Amino acid sequence: MRWSDSRRVLMSALVGSMIGSTLVVSIAISSVGQASASSASSWTVYHGDVAGTGVSTSLRSVDTSKRAWTSPMLNGQIFGEPLVFSGRVYVATENDMVYAISSANGRIVWSRHVGSAVPSSKLPCGDISPSVGITGTPVIDPSRNEIFVVADELVNGSPEHELVGLSTTSGAQEIKQGVDPRGADPAALLQRTGLSLDAGHVVFAMGGNYGDCASYRGRVASVKETGSTPTFFTVDANAGDSQGAVWMGGAAPVVDAKGNIWVSVGNGSVHSSGQAYDDSDSVLELSASLQLKQYFAPAAWPQDNASDHDISTAPALLSNGQVVVAGKSPTVYLLNAAHLGGIGKEEASLTGVCGNDTDGGSAVVGTTVYLPCLDGPVALRVTTSPPALKVLWQSSVGGGPVIVAAGMVWTIGQNGVLYGLDATTGHVRQQATIGTPANHFPTPSVGDGLVLAASANRVVAFHASVGP
Repeated sequence: MRWSDSRRVLMSALVGSMIGSTLVVSIAISSVGQASASSASSWTVYHGDVAGTGVSTSLRSVDTSKRAWTSPMLNGQIFGEPLVFSGRVYVATENDMVYAISSANGRIVWSRHVGSAVPSSKLPCGDISPSVGITGTPVIDPSRNEIFVVADELVNGSPEHELVGLSTTSGAQEIKQGVDPRGADPAALLQRTGLSLDAGHVVFAMGGNYGDCASYRGRVASVKETGSTPTFFTVDANAGDSQGAVWMGGAAPVVDAKGNIWVSVGNGSVHSSGQAYDDSDSVLELSASLQLKQYFAPAAWPQDNASDHDISTAPALLSNGQVVVAGKSPTVYLLNAAHLGGIGKEEASLTGVCGNDTDGGSAVVGTTVYLPCLDGPVALRVTTSPPALKVLWQSSVGGGPVIVAAGMVWTIGQNGVLYGLDATTGHVRQQATIGTPANHFPTPSVGDGLVLAASANRVVAFHASVGP
C-alpha cells in the first residue's frame, strides 16, 4: 500500500535530500506501537541471527500473489537487507539515509540523513554510482533500542567512514565514531559486509572498491557500542602486501556460540607459494578481541589470488561442527570447525558446483546448506562419516543470497523477481516481481508476519501466516 497523499512522498524525498544530519519524522496517519518484539517477529541482523543461519521458523505460509505494501521511493539505492524490530522495518541507502518504515502499512515513520554521501567520482574505482554511502546491512541491538550503520561520508572534501548509532524509536543520533584504520586511504576502502554484534561490540569488515584499485588492506573491525577506538585484524599485513578484502558478498561476520568471529577473505597480492602466506583466500576464526585463532586456505591459494578466485561466501557453520564455504572458483570446501588446519586441510571438496560466482550468505538447515550461486541457489547435503558434500539440486532462477522460511528457499534474481523455491526439490513454488535491485547480492528477510525484499529504492512486503 502506498501513501494516500502523493504530496507526502514528494515532501519526504525533498527533505531527505537535505545535507547534514537531518532528522525527518513522517506525518503518517496511524501510529506504530513500540511493544517489545519477540524473536519470531524480529530480524535484527543480516540473515536473522549473528550465526548467519538465514532461517526463520516462525512462518507457516507466504502469499506472494499480492503485495502487502510497497514503501515510498527512498532517497538512495538499497544495498543491504531490510531489518525488522518492534513493528518497524529498517533500511539504509547509498545516500547515507536510514529509514524506519511501519511494518503495518509501509509508511515512513522517521528518516535520518547521517552525512553527505561520497560522490563516486571521488573514489579511485568502483561499481556503486552515483554516490557511496551506507552499503553494508545495519544491525539492531534490541536491548539498547539502537540501530548501527557504517556510513561513507564526504568530510571536508575527503571520504571518511563513520559508525553511527541511532535510536530505533526516534532516529535520534546516539553515537558517531570514526572507524578508518590509522594510515589507510579511506577512498580505497569499501565497507561492504553487514554489521554484527559480539559482547557489546559492533563487528564489521572492509575491503576495496570493485576493481581492487589503489592500495588497501582487508580489515575486520570491532567497536564498543558506546564508542571506542576501533580494534582491527588486518589481512595482508606484511610489508609490501596489499588487498585481501573481507567483503563476503555483503554477508556479516559470523559469530559462534563462544563469541568467536568467522570471516572469509578475498584475493591478496601474493601470487607465489614461494612468498609468505598473507591470510588471503581464506576462512579465518578470530577471537572476540580479533586475535587469529586458526585459518584455512586452499592449496591453490596463490593461483586463486592471481585469478581473483577468492572465497566470497560467509562461512556456514553447521551444528555438527563442520563448515562450508565457496566463492569465485568452482570448488566448495568442507572444513572441520575445531581444526581448520591451515593450507590445504579441508575435510572434503566438490568441484563444478556452480558455473558462476558464489557470493554472500548461505542458509543452513540441519546438514543441508543452501549456497547463493549467481546462476541459481544450490542445495548441498553434508555428511560426516565419511566427510563429503553432495549436490541435491540446483535452481536456474534467482541467485542472490538465500534465506529459508515456510518450507521454501527465498532468493532474488537480477531480473527483479523474488522466488520461493521448494526446499526439497528446488522447484519454483512462488514468485513475484519486486523491481530491479541495485546490486548483485539483494537479500530478502522475514519479520512481523511479512517476507520483505528490496528493489533499488523501495521495500516490498508480502503477507505470511505465522505458526509452526
